Amino acid sequence: MFLGEFEYAIDDRGRIAIPAKFRPALIEGLVVTRGLDRCLSIWPMSAWRDIAERFNQLPLMNADARRLHRLIFSGATDAEPDRLGRILIPSFLRTYAELSDTVVFVGLHDRIEVWGRANWETERAAAESQSAELAEHLFNLGV
Repeated sequence: MFLGEFEYAIDDRGRIAIPAKFRPALIEGLVVTRGLDRCLSIWPMSAWRDIAERFNQLPLMNADARRLHRLIFSGATDAEPDRLGRILIPSFLRTYAELSDTVVFVGLHDRIEVWGRANWETERAAAESQSAELAEHLFNLGV
């Protein structure tokens, strides 16, 4: 399970070190892809297989399904952390997520999101300021 928030530097080659707390769950490999909201999503390989299968169940004739499928899969890259726990983030993904010198890893139970620091601060502030409204909305949905 991925929990917590961690800041790490991204080196000039585009490598980031996965937080040590997260590494054991990623030993069998991982997939990095475009996430929603201008961040990256890191999935353990086993969870990625489940996500891929669910995407394959979406109706091909639905334009929204095709568009999201393209966004997620065209940006996906598999990786295995090196002996220092680092992975290379391709330049097109760094550009998409607006990653520069410092990134923030956010543990979200079954996945990790990687944010540029400024974007994460904006997202976290919005969630914090709207927490009561979000909770009420989700309660009304039965969550």
